[in-house]
Amino acid sequence: MTNDQPTLPERGDHEEHPGVEAGSTTLAAASPQAAARVHVLKHGDTFAVCDGFGDMVGRIERVGARAGPDGLFQDDTRILSRYVMTVTGGRPVLLSSHVSGDNVLLVVDLTNPDLRLAAAGSVPEGTLHIRRSRFLWQGRMLEEIRVRNFAARPLRLPLEFGFGADFRDVFEVRGAVRDERGLHLADRIEEAALALAYQGRDGRTRTVWIEASMPAEVHGRSVRFTLDVGARDETFLLLSIGPERLPTPPPDRTAHRRAAAAARRAARRTVARGARVRTSNELFDSWLKRARADLGLLITDLETGPYPYAGIPWFSTPFGRDAIITALEVLWLDPTVARGVLGFLAARQAHEVVPFRDAEPGKIMHETRKGEMALLGEVPFLDYYGGVDTTPLFVMLAGAYVARTHDADFARVLWPAVEAALAWIDRYGDADGDGFVEYERQSATGLVNQGWKDSHDSVFHADGSDVIGPIALCEVQGYVYAARRGAADLADATGQHERARELRAAAALLRERFEEAFWCEEIGTYALALDGAKRQCRVAASNAGQVLFTGIASPERARRVADQLLGPDFFSGWGVRTLARSAVRYNPMSYHNGSIWPHDCALIAGGLGRYGLTGHAARLLSALADAAAAFDDRRLPELFCGFPRRAGEAPTSYPVACLPQAWASGAVYLMLQGSLGITLDAVQHRITVTNPALPPTLQEVVVRKLRIGDATASLRFSLRGGVVEASLIGADGDVTLAMRVRTLQA
Repeated sequence: MTNDQPTLPERGDHEEHPGVEAGSTTLAAASPQAAARVHVLKHGDTFAVCDGFGDMVGRIERVGARAGPDGLFQDDTRILSRYVMTVTGGRPVLLSSHVSGDNVLLVVDLTNPDLRLAAAGSVPEGTLHIRRSRFLWQGRMLEEIRVRNFAARPLRLPLEFGFGADFRDVFEVRGAVRDERGLHLADRIEEAALALAYQGRDGRTRTVWIEASMPAEVHGRSVRFTLDVGARDETFLLLSIGPERLPTPPPDRTAHRRAAAAARRAARRTVARGARVRTSNELFDSWLKRARADLGLLITDLETGPYPYAGIPWFSTPFGRDAIITALEVLWLDPTVARGVLGFLAARQAHEVVPFRDAEPGKIMHETRKGEMALLGEVPFLDYYGGVDTTPLFVMLAGAYVARTHDADFARVLWPAVEAALAWIDRYGDADGDGFVEYERQSATGLVNQGWKDSHDSVFHADGSDVIGPIALCEVQGYVYAARRGAADLADATGQHERARELRAAAALLRERFEEAFWCEEIGTYALALDGAKRQCRVAASNAGQVLFTGIASPERARRVADQLLGPDFFSGWGVRTLARSAVRYNPMSYHNGSIWPHDCALIAGGLGRYGLTGHAARLLSALADAAAAFDDRRLPELFCGFPRRAGEAPTSYPVACLPQAWASGAVYLMLQGSLGITLDAVQHRITVTNPALPPTLQEVVVRKLRIGDATASLRFSLRGGVVEASLIGADGDVTLAMRVRTLQA
């Protein structure tokens, strides 16, 4: 690349818009819906967000302004904030764009507007086909741009790119204001490469290299390539963008294609894990396929095993709670995810008191970050422990994993971390010794609320007043109950039978005290929480549904909770709202006070199945299936609005929901398990099916290669005359199928 003027160091970021050349015409407007679509790619700790054109236009308009999430991000830093392609100074016409079904390849099809080229004169719209093909691999964004000329004469086409690199921390991109930033360094320009760099206040230099397969002219950060395209012929431009130079520049098509093939093989390996589910309903199968592909996208292979990152764009990093719940959602089909999550979190368990990070010995990590703000301590999220539920959820998952797999060797490896977590529950989690786990943040920059509903307004009293802590959430007590029972199973698996008896006795006592303290006859369900004075927050919320998932609720009260959640105060027709319509803070557009979260619905469905209320679970499954069918690509977002369902209308989107998000992607599997009433016993090689139910739209469900201990099995569920029949249709090893009927008192 060549430059006609020097580039100087500066604190700001170049964000020029390439000017329109004389003689070019105004572009025909593309479809607003197509242009506005957001596409995401991810591999490892790198992800990219762009618009329908394949462009990245995210920038900070002014200090403190909320920026769009467009860009190329690595390790919680936006290393490329602007990447805009123009043809003779103007945007091309968008034909279509999509990400491949395996989430590996972004393909954007474009054409030219009416052009007037210096050598060729007038070129009518639709003469050129421009295809952008992009993927991520090993920390780099690789793109091939193919230009095909359908004219009967050769054309010399100026193709321009505007680049920008603001090197903003992801928290800045979300709108955080910093008092000081680092220094943007001088651009480095070579014949076919441009390097943009930034020296952070943490002492680290972050660089992005933009390398091309042909030389270009550089004017500031506007880069122009001149492509000669023969009559009815095509030509190619390759771009490679990443934090380091290519080992053998410039990019070439052979290496590019090898990398693309490797990326696709890696994606296939990820989605090939675990059992397979197919149904008689094509729309439902497309939801299953999308969920599997999105989980494959978000799962990152760490040294400790596969780990689902929470979501894109804001949460593409290991979170504790999100990963544990995702692992629980897919545990019956793929226990390897749970093993990877447990291994990573055990290695990050806190060992000392650090108030700034809400850390205490034995506590399990809530979130980890690698960006400049975390490294400098401007935010507490380098390794942050401000989650009250993550520690009992960790123990709960450990018990569930060992029960699912009978992996006694891993149980012994996990046991010290489990005991440390149990000690945290008893000492720090229950600081006042009342038998319940509470939270109150230790750092002014930490989270005010530390359950899964962690927005500032999600916990309140019936009159709408704020709650003075410490706060004991209802579902957290359920997690502790399930954790103690799961830890008891782990203790038995490692030969510690007396410890197992102690844990089961503690769980039984907690269940008794929970019923006394949290049941609220006035609202007909479990109270949302207890405040610092042990007064009930008499608010009907979906948290009570998660209580069912843990098994702490009495059967009689479980039925009452279930009927309420599927009643009009909670059930919108698309799913269960996070808050009853009758609550004073109800707002269907609120993040946690009336919206619908697929993972919340999944945990509720799993709880319904636990109590034999599979008909309720099937109704909820049907609602979420209809919602998935209404969203683009059959992809359920992190959350959507809780407005009532109306004939002929789709669910209302929540504007800044993560998409895709791990626990939303895994929701379908736990909901299906809850509807079918499936439990697995790896020791006895037994599959138990209790009160199986299916929506009328699912006449058949087939599960293949379901691993039970060292055997595998395939099952068929068939809906006939309103009754679901289960059958074993194949097994490799000794597997038995048992059918049960469970009834609850009304």
